[in-house]
Amino acid sequence: MLKVKLSLLVGAILLGCSSTPSIGTEKLTIGVVGYGNEVRSVEQYEPLQRHLAQHTNSIVELEPAYNELQALEQIQRQRWSLVFAPPGITAIAIKNEQYIPLFPLEGFGSQERSLIVVRKDSQINNLVDLSNKKVALGQPGSATGYYLPLYDLYGLTLAEVIFAPTPRQILRLLQDGEVDAGALSEAEFQTYRSQFPTNFRVLQKSRLIPSGLVIVSPTIELKQQEQIINAMQNAPASIISDAGYVVDAQMPEYKEFIKLVEKVKPLEKQVRQTPAVLTINN
Repeated sequence: MLKVKLSLLVGAILLGCSSTPSIGTEKLTIGVVGYGNEVRSVEQYEPLQRHLAQHTNSIVELEPAYNELQALEQIQRQRWSLVFAPPGITAIAIKNEQYIPLFPLEGFGSQERSLIVVRKDSQINNLVDLSNKKVALGQPGSATGYYLPLYDLYGLTLAEVIFAPTPRQILRLLQDGEVDAGALSEAEFQTYRSQFPTNFRVLQKSRLIPSGLVIVSPTIELKQQEQIINAMQNAPASIISDAGYVVDAQMPEYKEFIKLVEKVKPLEKQVRQTPAVLTINN
C-alpha cells in the first residue's frame, strides 16, 4: 500500500516556550479512505493532525488507503489508531475488531443509499433481468458498493462479478460495456456520472444506511482515548469542518446494519466464483 505519512512532533509546534518541551512517545495513526486522491486525503485532515499532536503530546501520522479492502487490512492488523470510517468499514471494525465509536461523520446522513445502475439504453428493467449478467461491485468493506447490493441481489445467479477499486471505475466498466450493471452510493453516482458521456439509469435503490463514524482502536489506552475525545470536541470549528465529523449529533444505531453485513458475509465465497450463485446453502 502506498503510504503517506506526515509525522508531527508536538515539540515543534508548541511555540513561546523558552526551553525545549518534552516529546510524547505515543504514536497515533489516522486512517482514511481516499479512493486514490491522496492530496485531498492528506490536506483535509492535516489541521486535525496538528491539533491532535499538540493536545495529546503524541506523534501523529496520516495514512490514506485507496479502497475499502486496504482499509480493512489495516484495521484487522490494528495499525490504525483513529479511523474516519465509511459505514461498511465501521460495521466490520466494531463487530470484528472491537473498535469504539467516537463521533458520526457528516456527508452520509440519513439519505445515503446504495444504487445499482445500468446504461440508459440497457434492456435490463428489474433485478431479475440481471440473471446470468455481469455486475461490477466495489471492494469488500464498502457498504454501498458491496454489502447492500449483495443483499439486494440475493437469490440470483450472475455470470460474473467484477470488483472495481473505485466508484468511478465502476461507471467506466459500465460505460465500456464490460459489465451490465454496477453498484455504488447515490452520492458517488451524482458526483461521477457527469464525467462520462454515457447516460446511466438507476435500476435499484437500497434501504437507508447509517452515517460513517470516527472510531478508535481498542489498543489505545483509556487515558489517551479521553485525550483524543476532548481534543476533537474542543477543536476549532474550521478543523472539525475540514475533517468532516460532528461533535453534537446523536450516534447512529449500527445494530441492524451489522446484522445485514453478517447475513451477506456467507456469500463472499460464491461471489468470487464464475458463475456467481448468490444463495446460501444450509
